[in-house]
Amino acid sequence: MRTRLAICRKKQRFPSGAEAIAAAQIATIDLRPYLCDRCLHYHLTGRTKGKRRLPAAG
Repeated sequence: MRTRLAICRKKQRFPSGAEAIAAAQIATIDLRPYLCDRCLHYHLTGRTKGKRRLPAAG
């Protein structure tokens, strides 16, 4: 699914997948990183259907 440009502009950008994973692990809700096809940076999403859980921080 292609990310809409308006959504991409609103979301925080992470230059690497590792930084996005670190941010997702400290969040209070379940988030997953994904590579945006618009800006080529990583964003976080709350959509979890069919996705694996991230490993626990620590």
